[in-house]
Amino acid sequence: MKIIGTPIKENELFLKREDYQKELLRKIEGIKEKVREGGGKKAIEKHKAKGKLTARERIEKLVDNPKDFYELSTLAAYGMYEEFGGAPSSGTIYGIGKIHKRLCVIVANDATVKAGAWFPITAKKNLRAQEIAMENRLPIIYLVDSAGVFLPLQDEIFPDKEHFGRIFRNNAKMSSMGIPQIAAIMGPCVAGGAYLPIMSDEALIVEGEGSVFLAGSHLVKAAIGEVIDNESLGGARVQSNISGVTDYIMKNDEECIQQIRNLVSKFGEFPKAGFNRIESNPPKFGTKEIYSLLPEDPIKPYDMYEVIARIVDNSEIDEYKAGYGKTIITAYARIDGWAIGVVANQRSVVKTESVKGGGEMQIGGVIYSDSADKATRFIMNCNQKKIPLLFLQDVTGFMVGSKAEHGGIIKDGAKMVNAVANSIVPKITIIVGNSFGAGNYAMCGKAYDPRFIFAYPNAKISVMGGNQASSVLLDIKLKQEEKSGHKFSEEEKQKLLNDILKSYDEKSNPVYASARLWIDEIIDPAKTREWISLCLEVANHNPEIPKFNPGVIQV
Repeated sequence: MKIIGTPIKENELFLKREDYQKELLRKIEGIKEKVREGGGKKAIEKHKAKGKLTARERIEKLVDNPKDFYELSTLAAYGMYEEFGGAPSSGTIYGIGKIHKRLCVIVANDATVKAGAWFPITAKKNLRAQEIAMENRLPIIYLVDSAGVFLPLQDEIFPDKEHFGRIFRNNAKMSSMGIPQIAAIMGPCVAGGAYLPIMSDEALIVEGEGSVFLAGSHLVKAAIGEVIDNESLGGARVQSNISGVTDYIMKNDEECIQQIRNLVSKFGEFPKAGFNRIESNPPKFGTKEIYSLLPEDPIKPYDMYEVIARIVDNSEIDEYKAGYGKTIITAYARIDGWAIGVVANQRSVVKTESVKGGGEMQIGGVIYSDSADKATRFIMNCNQKKIPLLFLQDVTGFMVGSKAEHGGIIKDGAKMVNAVANSIVPKITIIVGNSFGAGNYAMCGKAYDPRFIFAYPNAKISVMGGNQASSVLLDIKLKQEEKSGHKFSEEEKQKLLNDILKSYDEKSNPVYASARLWIDEIIDPAKTREWISLCLEVANHNPEIPKFNPGVIQV
């Protein structure tokens, strides 16, 4: 084992970096706090006047310890649907918590946001919650309180493969997989949405507030002329004692939540994957020191070994091919006692390339042929040994130019992408800095099925860096305008460039990505170990790991 990392000297540079990262974190926490207010004070007061708990209060009472509930996709829909008044957290809250010491996925509709109506991103968020339950064989609890599909956007949520109906398909699939599903009907449950709780293993309903039917009283009257109120149509006593649709009648939210806890407490034990874990040891350096290591300018270099030293147990690694392919670090390590394989981009300057006109430029965070080859072999080794993988992304892409092309960069890059795509051990990805172009794919971006994917507050996710992209977009715009006879002054060019760059930067920041569920959560760098340990504990619940078959890899 090799101990890595060096003590930080509190000089001006490191203090400046620390302030910058903490300020980013404060801004994001401020946004999250606002989002957690749901539909706002008036909507919450109206909701509670009915004797109901808010979605987050329900979750807090359901889990063993509210502080140990890990909320995911908190910023879903942030900045979206503004023409409809917005949809904080997409009107749905979900995450992972323990009920009687058993890890569960918990999903709760927030009825203070448009009566819990489903926007397109709400469906996507619920599908992600189900995906986590399915991939990791975790029980899933639904706290249902929703008016159903948000009708003005019904065409974006109803018929497609990843729309509303996929949720009920997943209910059926999870049932066949033996994954426990419990649903509590704590408010309206209408039309297609009625299938979600009733396709669960057991359904509870709160008397006086919960109701479930395929068509509400207004639609029944319009369709067949029958006059009836919602309670008589599909209230708690009707659906439990007459139709037999629901299984338990509960007096209120509190009793309902207690009954769910009672049911979960009697679950049997299921097999585990058996990933290696020993006693945990903290790093030799403080995890908060990560703030001081990350530069304000995403282009500037820093040493990824120092970041890793503040994440892994005892700051120790077994480095694989240490002297080869140095723009990627590959190493075995432990995090909170769990064995893990680390694949990390090295941003410190380790490569030089000749440039036009003579001279050399120094490049870090770029994947070269030798780095891709090393990472491919390491990923295959981890699959052979049943060791989960951690990808620490800070990548600007693959190397370009004649030297790289003649050296077979496309072939070597394809080998790495192939290994990542076919990897069968759990993959966890953290975007530490840049995540550009094909580098995002090779380092296990969202398209490559990581079990979980997170980002630091300073992350950038886009097809290329902002400066390069804005330059390309400006050139295209100028050529379009020149065809119509319009000539730009230098001042106009600069303004146009600044506008393009601003727009591009806004769409590459982690808040934008989190709103669209490209990542599962923006995390505090100081809590990296905590998040990774949770993910490994979750992944360990799925014992079914298929045989690794990398497919055809050109050597």
